[in-house]
Amino acid sequence: MMQEEKKTEVWYEVVEPDTSLTQGDIILLCPLIGWNAASLQLGGSEESAALKAAINPFTDDVVVMTQACDLENNKVSSVVLCPCISLTEFRRTWEEDMRQRGHNPSPKAWRAVCEDITNGFIWNFSMLNSCDGGELTTEHRIVDFHEIFTVPREFLESFLKQRGQRRLRLRPPYREHLSQAFARFFMRVGLPSPVEQVWEKETVAKIQSFSSVNDENLPR
Repeated sequence: MMQEEKKTEVWYEVVEPDTSLTQGDIILLCPLIGWNAASLQLGGSEESAALKAAINPFTDDVVVMTQACDLENNKVSSVVLCPCISLTEFRRTWEEDMRQRGHNPSPKAWRAVCEDITNGFIWNFSMLNSCDGGELTTEHRIVDFHEIFTVPREFLESFLKQRGQRRLRLRPPYREHLSQAFARFFMRVGLPSPVEQVWEKETVAKIQSFSSVNDENLPR
């Protein structure tokens, strides 16, 4: 048991509420602002009033994605955040989506999708390990790169100080591993004409040649 606890604890450290933000900080129930998805109807009202009405404040669990060096050297005034979903919540959403598409969310399919995320085959997700042996705990989490938020750094740090809650922080190299996955998601380039798979053609040609020889040797 102790060996397993050490294995998960090595991913994280616990920091105080007044500790400056850095890359890999996990912030639970972070205040965020989004936009209502409905089309904006200005009508005859003032534009500023219509825009204020379209704002949607909410909270979510997030992880800080801004580079540690930029935060340490005060190079940025805003912090980039991505949703950091508990594995339990992610599975519930995944199962609902599978059923809506007419698929069976079987345990085998669930294991496969978790392995694909862990191995980096699903570009917009990254898996974070659990932490179950220290002062603060968390289950496995999925970071979603499809949703990106920015929050003023001064506002967020003052909010965390006043809330007074310690938080988990990813340690190196786990935070850099997350940053690398984030970069891969944005640096993807889709080719209009992919590489021609000549090796596949050679394999098919050999199979066809082998089948042809066997057909010739069959008794007539």
